Amino acid sequence: MTHINTIDALKASDEVVFGELFRDYNFRVYSYILSKTNSPYIAEEATQLTFIKLWEHRDSLQEQLPLSGQIFRIAKTTCIDLLRKESVRLRHLAKQKSGVKPGDAMDVLHEKELQNKLDVAVKQMPPVRRLIFNLSRFEAKSHKEIAYMLSLSVRTVESHIHLALKQLTNLFFALLALLFLF
Repeated sequence: MTHINTIDALKASDEVVFGELFRDYNFRVYSYILSKTNSPYIAEEATQLTFIKLWEHRDSLQEQLPLSGQIFRIAKTTCIDLLRKESVRLRHLAKQKSGVKPGDAMDVLHEKELQNKLDVAVKQMPPVRRLIFNLSRFEAKSHKEIAYMLSLSVRTVESHIHLALKQLTNLFFALLALLFLF
C-alpha cells in the first residue's frame, strides 16, 4: 500500500490498516522513546498514547508528509508531555517530603481542595474505568499488565484510560475557569 493510500485508509477509519501500522511501528516507537528516556514505563506509556493520538487525529494527517515522520512527531511530543507531567509530579512529591513552610499554608489548602475534587471525580467514574485508572496511575501498572489482570484487551484498557483522562481534564479546565471568575 502506498503512503497516500495508507493515510486515506486511516482517514476512512480502516482498523486493519491501523493494526498493520501499529504492528510495524510499535517496537520502533517504543525503542526510540526508550533511547531518549531510559525509562521502560515512559516508553510504554508514550508508545500507547502515540497510537491513541494517531487514531484520534487521523483526519489531520498530511498526505504530503511521510507517515513515519508524522508518527514519530506524535511520539516525540507525547514523550515531552509525559516527561513534563512526571517532572511536576516529582516536584510535588519533593515539596510534600520537605514539609510545609508557614507561607505555604494557602497553597496546601488549595492542593487539599484540588485533591478532594480529584478524588470525587475518580469515584464518579464507572467502576471498571476507576479500577483501570487507579491501576495505571497509582500502582504504575502498564496497559498490558492491566489487560492481563482484568482479562481485557489492551485496546479496551487504553480506551478507559483515555476516557478517564478526558473526564479529569474537563474537571481541571472547569476548576481553572472558576479560579478566573473569583
